[in-house]
Amino acid sequence: MAETTARPRVRRLSRTTEADRRNAAAALQRALDRRDNGGATGHQAA
Repeated sequence: MAETTARPRVRRLSRTTEADRRNAAAALQRALDRRDNGGATGHQAA
């Protein structure tokens, strides 16, 4: 093979645990909740 041939990249995945994923999801949800809780009263009507 020639040196100029494109090689497929190998994705290096970090080993995330289920707890890491849950923590990330919870942090994202808190950020979205803060963004949504605006308005005159500080909370939007459901």
